[in-house]
Amino acid sequence: MGKGGQNGESCSSGCVKSEPRYTWEEVQKHNTKTDKWLVVERKVYNITDWVKRHPGGIRVISHYAGEDATDAFVAFHPDPNFVRKFLKPLYVGELAENEPSQDRGKNAQQVEDFQKLRKTAEEMNLFNGSWVFFGLYLAHILVVEYLAWANLHYFGNGWIPTLITILLLTVSQAQAGWLQHDFGHLSVFKKSKWNHIGHKFVIGHLKGASANWWNHRHFQHHAKPNIFSKDPDVNMVHIFVLGDTQPVEYGKKKIKYLPYNHQHQYFFLIGPPLLIPLYFTVQIMKTMITRKDWVDLAWSLSYYTRFLITFVPFFGFFGSVALLFAVRFIESHWFVWVTQMNHIPMEIDHEKHRDWLGCQLAATCNIEQSFFNDWFSGHLNFQIEHHLFPTMPRHNYHKIAPLVRSLCKKYDVHYEEKKLYNAMRDVVGSLKKSGELWLDAYLHK
Repeated sequence: MGKGGQNGESCSSGCVKSEPRYTWEEVQKHNTKTDKWLVVERKVYNITDWVKRHPGGIRVISHYAGEDATDAFVAFHPDPNFVRKFLKPLYVGELAENEPSQDRGKNAQQVEDFQKLRKTAEEMNLFNGSWVFFGLYLAHILVVEYLAWANLHYFGNGWIPTLITILLLTVSQAQAGWLQHDFGHLSVFKKSKWNHIGHKFVIGHLKGASANWWNHRHFQHHAKPNIFSKDPDVNMVHIFVLGDTQPVEYGKKKIKYLPYNHQHQYFFLIGPPLLIPLYFTVQIMKTMITRKDWVDLAWSLSYYTRFLITFVPFFGFFGSVALLFAVRFIESHWFVWVTQMNHIPMEIDHEKHRDWLGCQLAATCNIEQSFFNDWFSGHLNFQIEHHLFPTMPRHNYHKIAPLVRSLCKKYDVHYEEKKLYNAMRDVVGSLKKSGELWLDAYLHK
């Protein structure tokens, strides 16, 4: 037992043995690969063995080892009462009575007010998805795919019809990417089972990717956004240096895999063009095969089979492969700019153990609302609301946004919203700033 902990005294007949009590100091010691505890609603759980069976993957739950995971637990699970059944066997005790509910000196009132805000959202039914919205959204994706085929069927495979088909397929792929994101976050149906089925259909059959690969990667990003070693989206495998801290660290250590002072320039050559057609495609296939994820592989192959059956009659096998690469190439630009404009210009650093509100707001910003921005970004222009409430259906973000702004204003938490062009420009500006910090540290420190 750690300081302040107590196991309860030995009881004679008729005496009720008290539950073990732990201090935060004791809980925080259990944050290693072989020993992991976390706290949910003041209850302490030993998740050391459970992490290997966690549906969201080992890493996402491990990122909260030694910490209070209450808000993250509620945010990721649409039905917390169901999930608590799995927590019962992991229970080891509770926080000592004199211990605060929040760890590391977090603002208890801010945490409490955010939890009240979530209850308000629940009372407003903002976590209920609209079948009409998502049905029409899926329909518009399928219609665009049909038009891509019909264009070739009626006008032939000349240059102009081919370019039109490439653009139509790019639209359908990008929009299917936003829809699979909805299913992956369990925000379409009330039952997780139906969301999982929808997710595998959209990301697998409509896009050729893997639901499990996406889940294990993306949930880490949401759990600890823009935090090195915990968010895979800021693991740039030494190609880029990000934020204000990493460039200086690399510079002082004389690390120079690439000329980072020019990263804002070579970003245009290896970032948007190659992420999906090269890096993601190879990583997804490798992950499915090495993990023997045959179900996801079958869904993925169904997409490629359908694509070839559809377009080989117009372009032949190699022509169809070239068509697919062209679509992936353009889609990759779309995806990168939308996903990075909300995060790269924001704070990127090592773990600071903020509360849920502070953690998400430090790493995300919004893009102003318009019909085009909503459609173009899959409502990820409401990145702040999405990160705070990842299971909330996207068509309700605009309803909760004013309440989030009000809460942020109360506690002086920075709530940033930009124009679309400015947000994209800031990606390049942020990379340039980080590159200059690296060069200065590399040359002078």
